[in-house]
Amino acid sequence: MRKNSIKNTRINQEVQRELSSLLLREVKDPRIAPMTSISAVEVAPDLKTAKIFVSVLGDDAAKENTMKGVKSAAPFLRSQLAKNLNLRNTPDLHFVLDDSIEYGIRMTNLIESMHLNQDEESSEEK
Repeated sequence: MRKNSIKNTRINQEVQRELSSLLLREVKDPRIAPMTSISAVEVAPDLKTAKIFVSVLGDDAAKENTMKGVKSAAPFLRSQLAKNLNLRNTPDLHFVLDDSIEYGIRMTNLIESMHLNQDEESSEEK
């Protein structure tokens, strides 16, 4: 199975959906911030490993605590994936902090501030 095959893409989406649901409903670790989401999942073609991208809105301490909480919940999450998804192998879960959402928000704010500055400059010229 190729990495970008339709089957692999579907498995990535199912694992992402299931992990998001489990984090929201089943995991009771107080270290996990309430604004935590699974932004992407990359399951290896052989279904042995999965890279889980976790997005956390908050300060650095909240991100660090959330990653510790999610990593400690990995065995529970893996066992629940095995129960809920019909996969040949249940992948080992490797969690990675994903800052792409915060980066996108920061870039959007910078672009908006540039547009506001240009609008102010053009109104002063008239």
